[in-house]
Amino acid sequence: MPDSERRCILSGRTTDPEQLVRLALGPDGQVAGDVRAKAPGRGAWIGVTRGEMTQALANGKLRGALARAFKTAALDIPTDLPDRIEGALRAALLDRLGLEARASRLLTGSEKIAEAARRGQVRLLLHASDAAADGNRKLDQAWRVGEEAEGSAMAGLVLPVDRGALSVAMGRENVVHIAVTDAGAAGRLRAALDRWQNYSGCANEQQLRDAQGAGAASVSLGR
Repeated sequence: MPDSERRCILSGRTTDPEQLVRLALGPDGQVAGDVRAKAPGRGAWIGVTRGEMTQALANGKLRGALARAFKTAALDIPTDLPDRIEGALRAALLDRLGLEARASRLLTGSEKIAEAARRGQVRLLLHASDAAADGNRKLDQAWRVGEEAEGSAMAGLVLPVDRGALSVAMGRENVVHIAVTDAGAAGRLRAALDRWQNYSGCANEQQLRDAQGAGAASVSLGR
């Protein structure tokens, strides 16, 4: 297994750690999600959905896998660990949005986004879960025009987060749509969103592939 890959303790699959979630063992023996992979000590990695993890917790498979990974049976596994991990992944995405907003790598406001999209300056387009479908369609079309992808299924991603949460995360009022204008920021946000949605088991998979493809094309063109 390459040094850059990690193995899921439940599925046995090896992959890039950015697609997995790290579990850490505290000094009191409690197992916790370490989604930023910064906790000290030995870690264990999971790459399954929340539903699969909940089942593994209920039938004892998770405890057995963790005991082998941490080399101890003295484990305190919270019954709501799957929920805690999902909450942490959601927080990680919102924190990332806030960081990119403060670095001026994001645009909000439909008019600004539409103008930047038509100019080919948008690397990733995001919509709040409670955004109006008509507003989404108009900005999606502007993005396709700017990317010379008219007639394709390319569209912004509908986030599993409403405008209230986005507004708080970004420190702005009424954030309904977000345009990412920096390729690096787009990649970081896609990674955070992909990991959360893979875990929750409700990813907009086709949307994500389309957006990733568009982003890769933009980067390759030096945009």
